[in-house]
Amino acid sequence: MKIILPVIFTFLISFCGLAQLNDTDKKHFTELEDSLQTLELRVFYSKKISDRFEANKQFIAYWASVLKEEKSIQYPFDSLKEVSRLLSPDKKFRIITWNIFKEDGTHAYFGFIQVNNSKTVKKGVFKKETTAQYEVFPLVDKSASVKTPESYVGDPSKWFGMLYYEIIKSDDDFYTLLGWDGNEKLTQRKFIDVLSFKPDGTPVFGKDVFKMPGKFGKRIMFEYAAEVAMSLKYNDNRKQIIFSHLAPNTLDPILIGQYQYYGPDGSFDGLTMKKGKWVYEPAIDIRKDKDKNDNVKKPDPDKQTPVYKPK
Repeated sequence: MKIILPVIFTFLISFCGLAQLNDTDKKHFTELEDSLQTLELRVFYSKKISDRFEANKQFIAYWASVLKEEKSIQYPFDSLKEVSRLLSPDKKFRIITWNIFKEDGTHAYFGFIQVNNSKTVKKGVFKKETTAQYEVFPLVDKSASVKTPESYVGDPSKWFGMLYYEIIKSDDDFYTLLGWDGNEKLTQRKFIDVLSFKPDGTPVFGKDVFKMPGKFGKRIMFEYAAEVAMSLKYNDNRKQIIFSHLAPNTLDPILIGQYQYYGPDGSFDGLTMKKGKWVYEPAIDIRKDKDKNDNVKKPDPDKQTPVYKPK
């Protein structure tokens, strides 16, 4: 019997490939989704954190078995409200992420990337042939051991874990991901991450594509007080990433760098794609600017249940 969970964290994703699934395929994946949903209930709603992590082992294993099936990338799994499922604008890959709150106030992250890779294969001495190859990469969170998140580059086996909530197809060579990290009891973080692919199809997180004062890393990190909300989103009209300007909540210079006292000061900055780089633009005026996606429901990590972000 299918278990209906409360509508908490809905991702509206258009899967144009869904039409390619026949009735038998849809019935098959619906049954698999039901099993995932039952496990999801235990992972996110068990009273004991130890029970959540034990159930999560089964959740990961079941996801792995489901995603081995190539047609799974065409199925939305949209009844799984606690899991982020983002399809890239060009349908090349889907990234699936979720997080579990830990007793020490930090978060553990998990996920997979499904990729439709195109690879060139030699056929004889002079002939080459491009073939499509479906691949699945488990994401293994190594963020607890990373000292400098902004300069870190990792593959799926050494992933800096976070919960992704938006994908931007920004350049032929890479994708830009917006993500959230609960971090710890005093602060939370948002990231502008970068995903690219090696010639062999292996995903790589982190890339030198930012021109921003004081930032020289492979991703951009914003850290701020756990109890406040920060805006970080892509504005399609402007073709910019627009974000809240963060500052300490008083002018006391001793608070500079003490991020538990940081929050939005009411102004906004932006990043604009220029010649393959995200270029910083300060003091963006958004008062009369309306993005065509403003009325589209999107995942907002700052409005999640205690499963994701305990108060």
